[in-house]
Amino acid sequence: MVSKVSVTRRAGRVRRKLKSVANGRVRLSVYRSSKNIYAQLIDDVKGHTLAAASTLDKDLRSSLKTGADVDAAAAVGKLLAERAKQAGVSEVVFDRGAYLYHGRVKALADAAREGGLQF
Repeated sequence: MVSKVSVTRRAGRVRRKLKSVANGRVRLSVYRSSKNIYAQLIDDVKGHTLAAASTLDKDLRSSLKTGADVDAAAAVGKLLAERAKQAGVSEVVFDRGAYLYHGRVKALADAAREGGLQF
């Protein structure tokens, strides 16, 4: 079992590298639980969340079989891309946190790219 300390360190390493190459771009942060997946666009300079989407949104909840599969993650990615366009965001830096770029995290990223976000 992986300890909480090592997960926090891994997430910190990823975020440190992102902030050095972000060049003022908005950060797309992903959180994955066992039942749902969440994503938000965060402006680190101002400290504000510009847009957010998750499998708990009323728009998605009724159309999804479960919130914890690749299809649900793809739906969240598309919804987040739409909300990013409304917020005027087109370029982001992808923050996978402590998760591997695989499975649900990859599906969300690919759907966000298809929706028009560039990273």
